[in-house]
Amino acid sequence: MTPAGHPEHGVEDLCAPGRQLYERALRDGQVNGSEAEAAPCLVDFGLLRPAVTDPARLEPVSPAAALHRLLRAAAERVADERRREARLTETFEPLMRIDERRAAGTDTPALSMLSGTERINRAITEATAHADRELLCVQPRAGQHGRRGDASRVIALERDQKVLARGGRIRTLYQHTTRHMPAILAYHELLHGDAEARTLDEVPDRLIVVDRTVAFLPANADGTLALELRHPALVDYLVTVFDRLWRLATPMHPRAAEQPARDGVTHRQRAIAALLIEGHTDAVIAERLGMNVRTAREHIAKLAALLGSESRAQLGYLIGRSAILDPEE
Repeated sequence: MTPAGHPEHGVEDLCAPGRQLYERALRDGQVNGSEAEAAPCLVDFGLLRPAVTDPARLEPVSPAAALHRLLRAAAERVADERRREARLTETFEPLMRIDERRAAGTDTPALSMLSGTERINRAITEATAHADRELLCVQPRAGQHGRRGDASRVIALERDQKVLARGGRIRTLYQHTTRHMPAILAYHELLHGDAEARTLDEVPDRLIVVDRTVAFLPANADGTLALELRHPALVDYLVTVFDRLWRLATPMHPRAAEQPARDGVTHRQRAIAALLIEGHTDAVIAERLGMNVRTAREHIAKLAALLGSESRAQLGYLIGRSAILDPEE
């Protein structure tokens, strides 16, 4: 154990008291044993040893002999480590070959979790870096996220324009409530190439599919977690769902299709009526159709006035009896 006040060190870093005492021992041939108490490292390292004629005194070991002994010990340690290295390699090489065969077809996982908006955007950018076929997007509540949404659109605009420049196609689904939003319209006006957009009353949560090989889905409510899917069957399923929704959607860009009112009831009011008779609250209706609660209530009040309803229950009954929800001929 090292005495208090004496620092621990290696033989290659002799402490000042130890060096001074060893140098004096070399000059004088011996030193008193009590003097070595301030530098016990000299005895520990074999630089001082008891004198044969007087064990109370210490004599120095030749520096050349000490160096030779220490170098030999170091060489033995190095040799031991090399033998240990060889044994480790011999043990693990067969295991590594097994793992390489197992991982050969799974270098890219079929399902990955991405954390953080920056990491998610970076993964999407990397996936679209060489995309030249098709980009499918579902964007619910687009244009309603303030500065954060503006920043995301700037990133997406540059990314999407590169896909179009390579000859790719972009199809985007929005909710009907975004059809006249300046930010969304400006975004599509800035894109040059084969880019189309359509709208539905309701769309599923956000989805991006790149060249029908990789898809990105949100994994939590605030969008800070996302799933990256590369399993062919899952990606094909999502593409099929998108295609079916696309066929039901109303064109918005590059040529918008009108949504005519029928019997004084607008398309949006018909969508609200359908949810009303299912028993949903105003808040749920607003959330599902991508509008605020106040706007939803204004449309509900117009429906009530049109049908002569005096209560919420009566309004549902009158909607059911009316032709509001009948399919168009």
